[in-house]
Amino acid sequence: MKKILLYLMFVAGIGYSCNDKISVNQVYSFELQTLPVPKRIKKGETVEIRCKIVKEGNYAETMYFIRYFQPDGNGKLCLDDNRQLTPNDLFKLKNETFRLYYTSRCTDQQVIDVYIEDNQGQVVYKSFSFSNENEDKNVNEEKEE
Repeated sequence: MKKILLYLMFVAGIGYSCNDKISVNQVYSFELQTLPVPKRIKKGETVEIRCKIVKEGNYAETMYFIRYFQPDGNGKLCLDDNRQLTPNDLFKLKNETFRLYYTSRCTDQQVIDVYIEDNQGQVVYKSFSFSNENEDKNVNEEKEE
């Protein structure tokens, strides 16, 4: 009788521990890495910003989106697939490695804040600041006089 009871407990333990639902981690932290970017820019000049999303893990259904804000200055930002981004709007990224192209439209100090979001609600942020190259040269010329 003891053997039957032990056998039933063993079978029940196996049955209880077996679960057809596999736990899959769907949320992995990530960061945005960029290569160095020039600090000075002229009006009409375009600067390339090389970007890569570096993830802690991989979940095939993760999607990434980009948005940007420009608190200072005036310029335009485009993706490497020629999509022009509009400030505050969310755009889906097609690749985890991509390039941004910022074109200056003014002679003032310029700042762009780039946000990368995933479909799980995580957000990373990177800020880029450019001073006007012409403005810096004029300041230096005035000091020399």
